[in-house]
Amino acid sequence: MRFQPARRRKHLEPDIHIPPDLPAVIDRAWSAASGLPGFLTPAEARFLGLAAACTPAAGAIVEIGSFKGKSTVVLATVAQYYGLGSVTAIDPHTFDNPELAEHRAAPGASSYDAFLHNIRSAGVADSVEVDRAHSTDVAPRWARPIRFLWIDGNHTWAGARADFDGFMPHLVPGGVVAFHDALHLFPGPIRVFVEEVLRSDRFGAAGFAGSIAWAQFRPEDGARFRWQRSLLERRASRLLPYVEGDRKLRRIEKLRYKLVRSRIPHAAPTPEEWAALLDGPPQP
Repeated sequence: MRFQPARRRKHLEPDIHIPPDLPAVIDRAWSAASGLPGFLTPAEARFLGLAAACTPAAGAIVEIGSFKGKSTVVLATVAQYYGLGSVTAIDPHTFDNPELAEHRAAPGASSYDAFLHNIRSAGVADSVEVDRAHSTDVAPRWARPIRFLWIDGNHTWAGARADFDGFMPHLVPGGVVAFHDALHLFPGPIRVFVEEVLRSDRFGAAGFAGSIAWAQFRPEDGARFRWQRSLLERRASRLLPYVEGDRKLRRIEKLRYKLVRSRIPHAAPTPEEWAALLDGPPQP
């Protein structure tokens, strides 16, 4: 079965078609990925499956940061079923992500062999284009349009900003960018999301799904969504002082951080809710 976007409407994007079998396909994807090592929750995996299947744009699905393939399997299972092409998985497999620091103990440790084993076992190896390299080395030679950009690489501010700056020029209008771990104590994902996405009229609808921060690229009419983004930005920006300088939070600071974070809406949207958000801005 091949997913075909529906007719174009008067706004930027075509109608957001939600395949009736999408829940079953995502269930299958999560079943294949759930037992793999990684930091993806079931709700986050469902959002990735939704974005992969229903983002109303044409282009590649690009994953920056694969580790042992948990999110890769989710994305590739959905892409394979709906005939959306291969998922490009970019990762040097050298544990550069601060989230993976504990795995650096063994000299020369790599997640590459486990990654290949896992995508093969899931039956999606033919739907994954593996680029074993640092994203900063891939970006200068990348020349294809991107419809869904999944940033889950180096979580420092410099790392997340480099991934965003390197690949955003290829995100097509109507495409979606998403950052993992934006609601954890890493400075990169949340800061880039607040400063470069929520404060920019190049983007339309935006939100959180678990710790995933996402937004649709709307360079022509993003200003229509300014109210929705501004409301989210006021809440999310309160996290920034807590992640400055990669400092460790003390007990009271950590409690305050968790309180601020709890006030940010982060329940994963249903497919219908997500389609409604992308369809047009809510009224204040």
